Amino acid sequence: MAFELPTLPYAHDALNPHIDTATMEIHHGKHHAAYIAKLNAAVAGSEMESKSLDELIRNHINIPAVRNNGGGHWNHSLFWTVMSPNGGGLPTGGLATAINTAFGSFEAFKEAFSNTSANQFGSGWAWLCVHAGGKVAVCSTANQDNPLMPGIGCSGTPILGLDVWEHAYYLNYQNRRPDYINAFFNVINWDEVSRRFEAGK
Repeated sequence: MAFELPTLPYAHDALNPHIDTATMEIHHGKHHAAYIAKLNAAVAGSEMESKSLDELIRNHINIPAVRNNGGGHWNHSLFWTVMSPNGGGLPTGGLATAINTAFGSFEAFKEAFSNTSANQFGSGWAWLCVHAGGKVAVCSTANQDNPLMPGIGCSGTPILGLDVWEHAYYLNYQNRRPDYINAFFNVINWDEVSRRFEAGK
């Protein structure tokens, strides 16, 4: 079955002023949709057509069209869910404990995640990942790679991801990537990140 564009869990204007309406409309309706169309074209008529998205990005990254477009589809599908108009604040429960254990405090985590996001050269993503046993770590990947792909130097199960491609922020923030990163913390859906943490640990 062909992959389909997931419906946003909120309106395009719901994340204002932190992420503007026009960016959301273009990012979701144009960029994400294009990754899906190209992924469907890449797998059509092959044995990959029956594979899940997770299977494709774990096992077929030797095929550039699958790596780039499958990664783009997977990454964006996570990205929309870890944001919310009611987001922001602080994580709680087991995730908060894991963050404090790994980084010393939430503020230290925020600094590490922000620096990783800001220092990703060119296009890419910053991630908070969970490893077996519940340890969390921050890393980044280039382009549409993600930690589920083997051998990219960033491992674990992604539970929070930030898109730092220019198309994710340039309409509103121009070249001010650090401002966009700071704004992202106002819309993080920590309930969803916590759910992913519990499932992934």
